[in-house]
Amino acid sequence: SRDAEGSWFRSLFVHKVDPRKDAHSNLLSKKETSNLYKIQFHNVKPECLDAYNSLTEEVLPKLHSDADYPCDLVGNWNTWYGEQDQAVHLWRFSGGYPALMDCMNKLKQNKEYLDFRKERSRMLLSRRNQLLLEFSFWNEPLPRQGPNIYELRTYKLK
Repeated sequence: SRDAEGSWFRSLFVHKVDPRKDAHSNLLSKKETSNLYKIQFHNVKPECLDAYNSLTEEVLPKLHSDADYPCDLVGNWNTWYGEQDQAVHLWRFSGGYPALMDCMNKLKQNKEYLDFRKERSRMLLSRRNQLLLEFSFWNEPLPRQGPNIYELRTYKLK
């Protein structure tokens, strides 16, 4: 009886658990072929912000509506707090990384988009992109009619 109790008691503490080999981002995100998001941060020269907004309003919706490009413009806005004179664009690529690569390769051949990038580059101080995987427990972001206020947060997984 005492040996049975001892082995039962030891079984509480002796369990060997194999460590996870997957990255946290893989454990928390949806499948690789689900949506991939790209968020672009463009720091615009203060004197160019109106011209920048006009230019992007002319070109970016065309990419969004063109069925040949597997991307959707989910959101488009300027910041009020934090970085001033900053434009943010949120793109969704249906089909994950393969869709992103397909879209990027097609854009390299699109003369109107290349002209847009050249004109846009004259208005920018800096730019930064991030690729974002969907969390499996969050709903998909949907475009909303504005004006709206958004809060951007960053999480660092440990």
